[in-house]
Amino acid sequence: MELNNVKEAMTDPACIDSMQEELLQFKRLDVWVLVPALDNISPLTLKWFFKNKHDEEQTVIKNKSRLVVRGYRQEEGID
Repeated sequence: MELNNVKEAMTDPACIDSMQEELLQFKRLDVWVLVPALDNISPLTLKWFFKNKHDEEQTVIKNKSRLVVRGYRQEEGID
């Protein structure tokens, strides 16, 4: 079963575990720090990607979840 959105993923316990593992990786590797949003700057948005790994019989062997930034916002000379 391929998932297209978070609403579908939240109905599958295996996908929930996969999403939690992805978030724990961010915390474990100290990837980001949550800071208050400034009034004049819009925060970056995130998007979940879901993929199932299958074996030869098309049985799901692993649920993969990735959290990525949607778009980017760079300023020349700063980023």
